[in-house]
This record gives sequence, structure tokens and C-alpha cells, in this order.
Amino acid sequence: MQNKGLIKLFAFLFGLVSIYQLSYTFITAKVEKDAELFATSAISPSEEDYVAKREMVEATYLDSIGANPILGYTSYDDAKKKELNKGLDLKGGINVTLQISVKDILKGLADNTKNPVFNKALADADEASKDSDETYIELFFEAFDNIKGDLKLASPDIFANKGLSDEINFQMSDDEVKPIIRRKIDESVVSAFEVLRERIDGFGVTQPNIQREGNSGRILVELPGARDIARAQDLLSSTAQLEFWETYEPGNQSLVNFFIQANDRLKTLVESTTEDSVDKEESEIDSLLSDVTQDSLDLAAESNPLFEKLQLSGPGYAVGIAAIKDTAEVGAYLRMPEIRRLLPADVQFTKFLWERPTSDSEIASLYALKSNRDNEPRISGDVVSDARDQFDQFNRPAVGMDMNVKGAKLWEKLTSEANLNNTGIAIVLDNKVYTAPGVSQVGGISGGSSEITGTFTVNETKDIANVLRAGKLPASAEIIDSFVVGPSLGQEAIDSGFTSFLIAMVFVLIWMIFYYGKAGIFADIALVFNIVLIFGVLSSLGAVLTLPGIAGIVLTIGMSVDANVLIFERIKEELAKGKGKGQAISDGFANALSSILDANVTTGLTAIILLIFGSGPIKGFATTLIIGILTSLFTAIFVTRLLVEWYISGKGRTLDFSTSITKNLFKNLNIDFLGKRKIAYVLSSILVVIGIFSLVTQGLDQGVDFVGGRNYQIRFVNPVNPSEITSELTESLGSASAKTFGDANQIMVTTKYKVDVQGTEVDEEILTILYTNLQKYLPDGTTYEEFIPGGSNGDVGVLKYRKVGPTIADDIKKNALWAIIGSLAVVFLYILLRFRKWQYSLGAVMAVFHDVLIVLGIFSLTSKIMPFSMEVDQAFIAAILTVIGYSLNDTVVVFDRIREIVAEHGWKGGTNINLALNSTLSRTLNTSLTTLVVLLAIFVFGGESLRGFMFAMIIGVIVGTYSSLFIATPVMFDTLKNKIAPKK
Repeated sequence: MQNKGLIKLFAFLFGLVSIYQLSYTFITAKVEKDAELFATSAISPSEEDYVAKREMVEATYLDSIGANPILGYTSYDDAKKKELNKGLDLKGGINVTLQISVKDILKGLADNTKNPVFNKALADADEASKDSDETYIELFFEAFDNIKGDLKLASPDIFANKGLSDEINFQMSDDEVKPIIRRKIDESVVSAFEVLRERIDGFGVTQPNIQREGNSGRILVELPGARDIARAQDLLSSTAQLEFWETYEPGNQSLVNFFIQANDRLKTLVESTTEDSVDKEESEIDSLLSDVTQDSLDLAAESNPLFEKLQLSGPGYAVGIAAIKDTAEVGAYLRMPEIRRLLPADVQFTKFLWERPTSDSEIASLYALKSNRDNEPRISGDVVSDARDQFDQFNRPAVGMDMNVKGAKLWEKLTSEANLNNTGIAIVLDNKVYTAPGVSQVGGISGGSSEITGTFTVNETKDIANVLRAGKLPASAEIIDSFVVGPSLGQEAIDSGFTSFLIAMVFVLIWMIFYYGKAGIFADIALVFNIVLIFGVLSSLGAVLTLPGIAGIVLTIGMSVDANVLIFERIKEELAKGKGKGQAISDGFANALSSILDANVTTGLTAIILLIFGSGPIKGFATTLIIGILTSLFTAIFVTRLLVEWYISGKGRTLDFSTSITKNLFKNLNIDFLGKRKIAYVLSSILVVIGIFSLVTQGLDQGVDFVGGRNYQIRFVNPVNPSEITSELTESLGSASAKTFGDANQIMVTTKYKVDVQGTEVDEEILTILYTNLQKYLPDGTTYEEFIPGGSNGDVGVLKYRKVGPTIADDIKKNALWAIIGSLAVVFLYILLRFRKWQYSLGAVMAVFHDVLIVLGIFSLTSKIMPFSMEVDQAFIAAILTVIGYSLNDTVVVFDRIREIVAEHGWKGGTNINLALNSTLSRTLNTSLTTLVVLLAIFVFGGESLRGFMFAMIIGVIVGTYSSLFIATPVMFDTLKNKIAPKK
């Protein structure tokens, strides 16, 4: 091997840099452990809310020592920025995909026009977007073109308005306007991205991740370690639409008369409602309320439908109060057209809004705000130039604001009128009244500075000031996909992941020594060095380590053994030919190189496809697999060779590449694989037909990734009956299923309840329903705060939940299909280029189809009887693609040997093909065995969430080994033999 010195230097520096990068992770782990011990000793478990108090003490401790030097080259704050990033499934936190509403942006660009053609085009685009892959803006343009008639996009009441007058004029054609609108849409999404990034920077989590997903208008946000999940979701989805409204004076007689008439009118409506119209009324109110049961809509049993829910004369400038549970229903009554028509002329455009209640309150105040025909506030939040969290004169948390010159003038006028009219000023953020104080200063408040006070916590004032500083989103942001993991589950994932990692590692190390003797020790050294390099590269690249990522690393251990096995088996063959040790080693490495490269390129190609089409944790799996393949090639080809050549260069040293037990294993084998191919064809056909029949009749258990919905992983102290829980939850949620997930005291609840409804309120509503229905299974005294993810009781309650909207579920399904098709196409072309005969590609692809259909068939047949989750989700697709890669890896090694032997000795009626298969059998079984044991270690010890993923891969490895011998090679032989025969 040439340039040994350069390779040694590179390996030394590579290893040194990897250890240096990993040192930051060890430093932060040590400091955080000290902080945890300090907090544990400072706060006794007997104290109320001790978990939250310990977290505060821990955070204070870390802040106090953050800048202190450590080991002379870093500090905790510095090391924290450079440590190995852990994903949500290892650290807990929240991952959301936000869909910025292009429809809202278009409305804003058109100055909220009332043009019927424009609004009809928006409605048509809404409908078309449900079944189309095209972007919303293109669907809108298409819908507009279909119905526009003589109307143009550059009409004065559409886009040729005052706001866009610098860029769009009346003479422009639609083709000229469209690129401008596309650019404006993109600018708005970029603006939303920047607003969200500023908000996240102020949220206080370490290593947040935010990125755009192409031109889809989607933004991916990941907040590892975020414990206050509700706070994080509100921060992300809030548009931060700040508005200032004037209230009516207390006891306004027109409003009092309206409420009395409204109550009477509701009685009349109920008395004249038939059963059919009651059902209709329910569906209308259901679209407005977060949850209305049939019992609450049985208005006929109520003598005062409105006043039994709403009490007039609220505190301050509020017009009434109601129980929080009744606010949605009262709000629905007040929005009904029949009720709105009762408003007197002087209060005709009144806007009713509820206050933002405190977390421990059971009632909320209703405010009546002075509005106008266009429903516009007196002052909007875009006049706010700065905002900060502070404390008011009574030392209560508050938010201070400064306004620009325009805002200061409007503010002075508004506060002056409020003082004269004895009215209040309602400060509204995202349609919730935060406070509504009166104004005592005659002539109004000048200067534009003001303060929002109320019953806030310090965190709430920080968040409000944060979103006001960052500005409002240019459009609403809907959470279409969210993934929440509690911190306790994250720690369990770390423990189970590394347990499986160590067990697999130990087995592989022992096996290599058992099978190859001293040479196995050198392979083990290279393997350990390989693991250090993988973690070092992950850390230096800032990549995120996930639980599937750990699985990818463990799989890399099994697959990286393959390169050493190929090399050692070829060296043994060269030694059997009578060559000297030095020459045999040199020739063995040279002859194995082609097979090693081919096998790793095919696996790498499937990993790249997975990286392109996958998302979240699946990208983590693909990333570690790609890095593992590259580092494995380096350590096997160069590091192992350096060690072997160093050892044999010493005087009197021998290296046999086997032990006394394994010396003659698989030697002189003469199995007639081709002679048994018809039996294999029949057996495989039967298995494939059974699998296809099951797939057609029974299908697969598709997870929420593919069908949309929510699922919740919930743990109890004692075993529970999932059928009983399914029945109870179905009554409350309409659609729900519970399955045992791992141990008998843990279930996975899946529901499609209100999956189309936007907002975090539905998440809270479902968690409340789950808590209420499952309370009898929980320990006595378990509170709602302990039950939800990130709650103070990490051992029971909701450990993890996932929401996937129907739109993104369709996208995930399409991406999964394209990933499989793409990987097959790429690999077909690669093999065609390498072997120059399409028959080789056909054999490989037929074997892959065979393997995939059998894995799918087994999943379909056994999904209802297995004691673990057999849901088909993104992780399953990752498993299928890995099976494709593994099967091709095996097949390519066999094909390489066939090509080599046939090139030297000819076909001889298939005899030499059997010879090639027998000569690679040792390598095939060795690699399959080590990979299988590694997968079994992850399956048993790697945690419940990986069990279905690993089961698919275990089946895939077994079937893939079989297919490379009995499907791929026979198919290649049968399609090629007729062309070869005449030349023979």
C-alpha cells in the first residue's frame, strides 16, 4: 500500500478531531449532572411543585457557572453550542411543521377585496388543494383563469391597488402580474420564517432548528428540550395580531336590551325547531365550537338558553361573565345570523370577544367592542416599535410598549376619547382580550408609550413581548404536523438505545475474534475507531442524533463487518493458492475492493434517497447510515490494512485469518444452487401470492403518518384493557382506538377527532378528554399537569403524541412511494453500468421486489397478532429502503464473484455460477449472522418505538440473504443463458 505515512497522519488527525469534537458533549453532560445533583439536594421531594422548583434551581446553577473556564479551552456555554445534538426522541421537546396560509397572503395583497370572482377563485383553490400536488398559488391562478371572463388580476379592486401601485398598474396582463404575486408570496413566507426565528431565539431553548421546506410555504421548527409544550405551540402558531379597540361604557342600555331580546329569540328558535333542523343547528354550531355535545344542544330543556350560560354585568368594562366551558357555546349563539340581526343600530357592528383567562380560573369575561362595517380596530399592532417584559407599579409582570409617530398620535386620540366617553381600551392579541383598562388622564396619553397589565406570569410577559418585537406573521400559521415527546421518554430512549448499541457491539467484537483469530482483533480495533469517527463527524457537522439514528449506527456496525469479512475471506483464498503472507494480503485487499465499493455504493444510494424524501427522525437514520458507510470504507480498507501489515512485518509473527474451529468451515462446498432454482421459484411464488392476497383483502395497519390523525403514547401504573379504553374513548371522541404498546401498562391511542380543525385548542381539548376518561386508571390524585407531556410525573400519563393533518399525510405517502421507486430506478441503472448487462439489473430488481412483497405480506398477515405495534409509517418505509439496500448489497457481492469467475473460466453450463455462489457463502452467512444479531439486539433492547421498524429489517435480512442466492442469480442466469450458449 502506497503513501502509508500520509494515511497514518490522516487517520491520526481524523481521530484526534473526532475526540476533540466529542469532548464538548462529555463536558456538558458532566456539568448538567452536577447541576441536577445540586438541584436535587436543594429542593426536597416533599415540597409542593418540587419538579418545577428543581428545574428553576438547575437553570440558575447553569447560568451562574456558564462562563467559567473548563479545562482551559472552553466553558459550559461554549460547549453547549458545540455538543452532539440530540433529537426530540432522545431529549424530549416539540417538532412542528407550520403551513403558512398563502390564501391569507393573497387576501392581504388584494387589500381584502370583496370582489366575487377573486373570492370564488380562492374557494375553488381551497377545494382543488385537497387532491393536488400543485402549490396553492398555482391552483389559485388556474381557478381565476377558469372563471375570470374579462376581469384581470391587475383590476383596481384586486391587485392593482394602492398597496401594490409601485409594481402593478391597470395596463398589465395576467402573465405580467403572476410573477410579481409569486415573488410577493415568497417574500411573505421568508418574512414569516424570520419572524418565527426571532420568536424562537427569545424562547430560551438550546439548539433550536428552523428551516423552510422548499417552496411549499411550510416551515419546520424543532425545539429539543422544550418542556412547556402548550407555551411553545402558542408561540409558534400565534399570528401576534395586536389590536386596540374601544369598549362601550358599563351598563350600555342598547346592549342590555340586545341580550334580553337574544335570550327570548333563542327560546322561540328552540320551540319552532324540528328534529331535522336541530341536527342542522348542531352541525352549524359544531363548526364554531371546539366541542358541543348533544346534551348541551338540547335547548328545548332550557328556559333561558343564553342567561343560563351568561351572567350580565361583568367586572370593569366587561358586559358579562360565563364559565370557561360555556364560552364557546355562548359565542356561537352571539354569532348566529338570527341573533346578530337583533343588535340596535347604534351598536350594530359590535364585536364580541372573550378575555384571556388565567390558567387557574374557571370563568371568563365577555367584552363588547366598538367596531365598524369592515370590522377594523382603532389601532393595529404594526405601530408598535418596541416591546419588553417588565413589572408594573404593583410589582406584577407586565408588558411595556413603544409606538411609532403615527401610532403615538392615534393612541393619544383614542385614550382621550376613552376618557371623555367613560369607556375602556381593550388590548387584543390574537382575538383574546388581555386587558381593558379605563383612562383617567384628561386629553389622553401622549408619547406613544403604554403598558399591558393583567394576571400574567413572567414567562407569559416574556412571550408576549417577544412576539410583539418580532412582529406579526404575514398570514396565519397552521400546525399541520406536530410531534411531542416528554423528557422522561427521551431518557428512556437514550438508555434503551445505548443498551442495544453496547450489546450489539460486544457480540460483533467477540464474533470477529472467534472467527478470524488475531486478524479479528485488528478488525475490532478498526470497528471501534469507526464508531468514534461516526460520532465525531455527527458532532462536527451539527447533525442531530435520533433514536433511529442510533439504530443506523448499530446497523452500520453489522454492515461494516461485511467489508472486513470480504477482505479476510479473499486473503484466505489467496493463501490457499500457496502465496506468501505479504502477497496474499496485498492481493486479498485488491480483489475485495471492487465488491466492497459496489456493495457500499448500492446501500449508500438507498440512504441518499431516504435522506431526500424522508423527514424528521428518518433523516437522522439516513444521515448516520451515510456517514457510517463512508467511515466504514476508510477504516476497513486503510486502517485494518495498516494494522495487519504492521503486525506481519514483525519477525516470527504469523497471521492465519482463522481459528482452529473455523479453519475448514465452508471449505470445498459444492451446493447446486441453480439446480434448486425451480423449487425456489415455486416457494417464493406461493409466499408472494399469499402476501399479495393479504394486502388486497386485509391491507396494512397504516399509521397517522399516512392517513392523518393523532396518536398518544400513554403509560399507567397497572396493566389496562385496551378494548375497554377504546370503547370509552369512542363515546367521547367518536373515532378512537387503543392498542397495547409494549408492556401491558402502556397503550397507543389513535384518533381522527377534529384532525382538520386548526389551533392548539383542539390539542388541549383532546388531552382534557383523555385525562377525564382515563383518570380512573391513573394513580389517585394525578393532576392534569402531571398527565400531559412534559408533566411533573414522568412515569405515567402522556409520554408522546403526534398530530398529522390530512394534507401532509398525503404528501408523506406520496414521498414514501417516490422514495421506493426512486431507489429501485437508481440502483437498476447503477448495476446496469457496473455489469454492462441488463440481465444483472433485472435479477437484482426482481430479488428486491420479491423481498419487499414478502415483508409487506408478513406485516399484513401478522399485524393483528403481534404483541408490538405493526403500524406502517415513515419508519417502516425507512426499513423497506434499508432492506432494499441490504438485499442489493448481498446480491452485488455475489454478482461480482460470478463476473470474476466467469471471466476467467467461462459459464460451463452454470457450473461456475454455482462455484461463485459457494465461494461467497462464507461471507454471505457471516455478514447475515452478525447483522441479524445486531438487529435482534435493537429489537429486544432498543425500545418499543423501534420494534416494528426492526422486525421489518430482520425479516428483510433473512429474505434478502435467501433471494440473493435463489432469486437474483437464477433470474439473471435464466435470462442470460440463451444469449451465452451460442458463443460458448
